Amino acid sequence: MTRIPLPRVVERLQSHYGRPRVAKPGGPWEMILWENVAYLADDDRRQQAFQALKKRVGTGPEQILSASDEALLEVTRHGILADQFIKKLRKCAQIALEEFDGDLRPVLKLPLPKAKKALQKFPGIGEPGAEKILLFTRTYPVLALESNGLRVLLRLGFGEEKKSYSATYRLVQQAVEQGLDKDYPWLIEAHLLLRQHGQELCRRSNPMCDKCPLSADCEYYRRGGV
Repeated sequence: MTRIPLPRVVERLQSHYGRPRVAKPGGPWEMILWENVAYLADDDRRQQAFQALKKRVGTGPEQILSASDEALLEVTRHGILADQFIKKLRKCAQIALEEFDGDLRPVLKLPLPKAKKALQKFPGIGEPGAEKILLFTRTYPVLALESNGLRVLLRLGFGEEKKSYSATYRLVQQAVEQGLDKDYPWLIEAHLLLRQHGQELCRRSNPMCDKCPLSADCEYYRRGGV
């Protein structure tokens, strides 16, 4: 079975879901806060949490460190483990001030490995999250993948699942690298469409293969969903 090229994957997903809405990204600091304002919250709840942070506390590191637990709880309660994420927000603010003088924009001028390493100092930011920040800020044209998008590509036959998530992630990226479009809008759209497909149809459990626009070229479907 010949693997479907990634551009065809994105084209079919776009035909199925339409063009994704791309929110205007903030800088790296705002994107780090976005990942830490609420745990296991959907996009709407996360947006509510972020707006609560801006309104009740402010997004500056100093403002977060000086805020009361009650004010931060109004933010983090939009997800689960709210008390733990109060601590994570404070940790983010502490790192931003102590290691970056409160300004992460110079990180975007670093070489790719150093930029990723710097961003990964923050809670909730692993290699995929760091790459997402660098992609959405149009710093480096990398195909960042979160877990849903990674699952879609694995099922289509890109890469191979390993015990280590990071090893799996790297193998999938290597598999899609050849012929990858380095255009920022295309890469961002690919990230969003793969994520949406993994959330809505190509779910971890009970995937809806009968409704999938990619099933004809999917190794997972050909094997009977195993």
